[in-house]
Amino acid sequence: MTVIRLALLLGLALAAPAFAQKKGDAKETPPAAAVEEKPAPYDERLERLSEILGAVHYLRNLCMDKPEDGWRASMQRLIELEAANEPKRQEKLTAAFNRGYRSFAAIYTACTDSAVVAEERYRNEGATLATEITARFGN
Repeated sequence: MTVIRLALLLGLALAAPAFAQKKGDAKETPPAAAVEEKPAPYDERLERLSEILGAVHYLRNLCMDKPEDGWRASMQRLIELEAANEPKRQEKLTAAFNRGYRSFAAIYTACTDSAVVAEERYRNEGATLATEITARFGN
């Protein structure tokens, strides 16, 4: 799966430690301004892709003979590329992945024909979505 590398690397403002000032030292260091995280125009699509990855991760492991960690690893890579220095975006993407995982964990406890169909449909939707995001917003 191709993941766009349009990461907006926002620096986090670090507050400098306060130092005692001598009497008569009128210079004060202004507080560091907080850097606002701005959502990317494709964040809603990334959240949906994250949800799909969570669902596929659950369904694949439910229906496979041996555990598979590739989908969770793809999610981790997506977070690293898209939200490395943006904790709020990381939280949103992680929450979407978990929501997708839990939504199917609540329904399927055994692999069924409908679970197999759902996994295939979600995988196809994810591939289409990744292609659209890359085509529209990629470099």
